[in-house]
Amino acid sequence: MADKNLTIRLTRSLSGRSANQIATANSLGLKKIGDNTIQPDNAATRGKIAKISHLVAVTEA
Repeated sequence: MADKNLTIRLTRSLSGRSANQIATANSLGLKKIGDNTIQPDNAATRGKIAKISHLVAVTEA
C-alpha cells in the first residue's frame, strides 16, 4: 500500500510571524504565499502543521 501524502499550501503571509513559525514554514518548503508542497503524512509533518495551522491549508493527496 502506498504511503499517504499531504498537500500543504501557504495561504497567509509569514511577515510579522515569530522566528519559530517562519522556520517551521521554511522547513516544509513554504516561503511565499501560494507556495505548495507535498509532504508525507507522519507525526513529524502533522506537528509542523499544528504549529502553523492558521497560516496553511492542508489537503490529503
